[in-house]
Amino acid sequence: MHIAVAGPGGRGTGACANALSVESAPMKLVAMADVFDSRIKSAYEGLKGKFGDKVDVSDDRKFVGFDGYKKAMDVLRPGKDIIILTTPPAFRWVMFKAAIERGLHVFMEKPIAVDGPSGRRMFDLADQAAAKNLKVGVGLMIRHCKTRQELFNRIKEGQIGDIIAMRAYRMHGPVASFRSTRKPEGESETLFQIRRFHSFLWASGGCFSDYYIHNIDECCWMKDAWPVSAEASGGRHFRGDNVDQNFDNYSVEYTFADGSKLFFYGRCMEGCNDAFASYAHGSKGLAVISSNSHWPSSARIYKSQKMTNADIAWRAPKEGPELDPYQVEWQDLVDAIRNNTPYNEVKRAVQASLTCVLGRKAAHTGQKITYDEIWNGTEELAPNVENLTADGPAPVMPDADGRYPVPQPGLKKNTEY
Repeated sequence: MHIAVAGPGGRGTGACANALSVESAPMKLVAMADVFDSRIKSAYEGLKGKFGDKVDVSDDRKFVGFDGYKKAMDVLRPGKDIIILTTPPAFRWVMFKAAIERGLHVFMEKPIAVDGPSGRRMFDLADQAAAKNLKVGVGLMIRHCKTRQELFNRIKEGQIGDIIAMRAYRMHGPVASFRSTRKPEGESETLFQIRRFHSFLWASGGCFSDYYIHNIDECCWMKDAWPVSAEASGGRHFRGDNVDQNFDNYSVEYTFADGSKLFFYGRCMEGCNDAFASYAHGSKGLAVISSNSHWPSSARIYKSQKMTNADIAWRAPKEGPELDPYQVEWQDLVDAIRNNTPYNEVKRAVQASLTCVLGRKAAHTGQKITYDEIWNGTEELAPNVENLTADGPAPVMPDADGRYPVPQPGLKKNTEY
């Protein structure tokens, strides 16, 4: 089975490594594409050094440029091979559409939509992929965690009663390209924003969508529902020379149809208390969904709201290491291709992505917003994304001082900036 990657940055390289580590089928990386030659070179050298002959990417199959993903796809065999889509999320629908047209199976990273219009496109494309019997995996790997799957079953069985409230935290110092200073003189505006994509809402949905989606998704999974509305707050602090579009902290109150709540807290600031966890409070007890990172989950159930050893009702077995969900999701995708079983994670991933848009936009506008308003919304952050070029204008442009527009809650009520 051959794979190609569009966007071999950190996550793209990781996805390639997971694919090449699948034991149930021979895998080979045969093409790479990116708008930055340096990323292809770095990823190739790292993967070649680790996987040897499983990496067979000659120089004429390393494609640089905005159309490189098409050329990488054309190296693959329809109906047999997998294209990995790990470019900034704004490009997801464009590349997914091209993959479907070529009859390729797909693995794509989350989030897969940054606004309502792109979410609706992805939803429609999911049906087109299914109609062509294409298998599509999405990098919400937590859903493949065996320990959390057991926790979900126990919650459905009523072991913590009815879920009344949930809370989740992703609080740490600045990560990746969360913050950016002014663009260097002479660099392409569009390429600068793609390189620093976490700093720009059009490219990634910002830190909120790209980083917080996992905690939000795992909570909605355990609740077995998606929120119907959200209210939120957030702000920028101590920004110095940084010109990105992110808030430094977010507090979101999601409401489900039954009136129960999910409280999410995100923060990227130095010197503050760190927290990385998700909890579900039920009428009969408390479930820990994650407690320190994405993996291992350390999931457990308490018979009260007190997290003491005396109150533990169930915990994940300690015997043996917990399976790596990043690897399990690839095994599941490859098994579906080899066994020709239905496999399409796109619609659920759209819902997770738009739930992030819901909370993000509530914070950025200062308004109470419903999920339906996001789904039916017309605000598109990168309406011309499929036609972007290095020399053309970027979806958002700086002012004369090199600063980009930022959210102004209460002042701009209908748009994010």
